[in-house]
Amino acid sequence: MRNKSTAAFIDMGYLSFISKYLGKGKHLKYDVHEIAIELSKKVNFWCEDLYIFTAPPYQSNEPTEEEKRKKEGYDKMIKKVKAGKLTTWVREGRIQKTNEGFRQKGVDVLLTLDLMRVAQTRQFSKLILMTSDTDFVPVIDYIQQHYKTEIVLAYFTDKKRKSPFSLSNHLWQICKDKILVNKEYFYS
Repeated sequence: MRNKSTAAFIDMGYLSFISKYLGKGKHLKYDVHEIAIELSKKVNFWCEDLYIFTAPPYQSNEPTEEEKRKKEGYDKMIKKVKAGKLTTWVREGRIQKTNEGFRQKGVDVLLTLDLMRVAQTRQFSKLILMTSDTDFVPVIDYIQQHYKTEIVLAYFTDKKRKSPFSLSNHLWQICKDKILVNKEYFYS
């Protein structure tokens, strides 16, 4: 018999995007542990483990002062997250520089691996996933069918078609339980 605890899987790039949107261009302050705990409460579970997926800021071969400053800020944030209330696992991809700007690489694969690994333990009957990425539909479907572990979708929407916060019908339909993330999850 599985207990009434859960694990939260948070795509930090997505959380940051939501924070900036809700802050009207300025990031709202938040404690990712408190967000995970509040999401868990919404489904009447206790959050036992927190998995965050991120990538450190881009660093060129000879980092600029700004790159160094961003990396120092990132390292400070990661240290604070690791020392938080919950057992926290930090998974880091990397940032790739392209002609169009910067892109995270490897984060989705790390998230998929951890979702599968945790589901295989059969420790939790529900896992909370904060994302809007349709690429997770196959792994969500597999976990729910083979491990009888429900994936609860934590999402944000601005209710506009073709906006950066649009959710695909596939992602919406594969997750029975959903939690709308709003400004209440962030510090004002």
